[in-house]
Amino acid sequence: MTEQLSEQPGWSRRQIAYYRARAAEYDSAYGERMHLPQLAKTLDELPIRGDVLELACGTGQWTRLLADRAQSLTALDAAPEMLDIARARMQGTTTRFIGADVFSWEPDRQYDTVFFAFWLSHVPPVEMEAFWDLLRWALAPGGCVVFLDDSPAKAEIEDLAVEMDVPTVRRRLADGTQHHAVKVFRDPAGITRQLNDLGWGAQVSQADPYHLAGIARPRDHA
Repeated sequence: MTEQLSEQPGWSRRQIAYYRARAAEYDSAYGERMHLPQLAKTLDELPIRGDVLELACGTGQWTRLLADRAQSLTALDAAPEMLDIARARMQGTTTRFIGADVFSWEPDRQYDTVFFAFWLSHVPPVEMEAFWDLLRWALAPGGCVVFLDDSPAKAEIEDLAVEMDVPTVRRRLADGTQHHAVKVFRDPAGITRQLNDLGWGAQVSQADPYHLAGIARPRDHA
């Protein structure tokens, strides 16, 4: 892990370090910053099926909601501490876990659904094209990408770090330590336009005033 991280850009190393440090208190966000029951209802309406890949699975909060809808489920995260919690949460299931940084990871198979929650806003503009190329590679013909994320309205509760080389926010943990994470607030229209330019057909809408939901399919897939 250390050797792999040393090869990553500074923003990626900082982001992974933040989530490793935050693992033990990560689940509190679902009570403080998100309304999980309402977002779970939104998830129920999204097309999740077949062999499912979840990116940036964190502690498995979304993984457990995906399990009953998936024929097979693979969950990936770069933070070992997050994966330990997710594995415990999913004990007794056949979920496959992968420890890897998505920005340097290569899929070993294809999936009917690729899902991620609150991850697209952690992808900096410089990586968007490569990230969506990865998703195209990971999708089986006829498959789709499904995602949930913060809307620009959430920017009001963030501490923006304007001096960084990519859009970044400062986050403080319970122990008082300060960390940095990429945070790009994209609105539905902006995401739709960008994905259209990258060769995707997308439907992105507001799930509620603070969250958005999206479905995207590559136009060149059969």
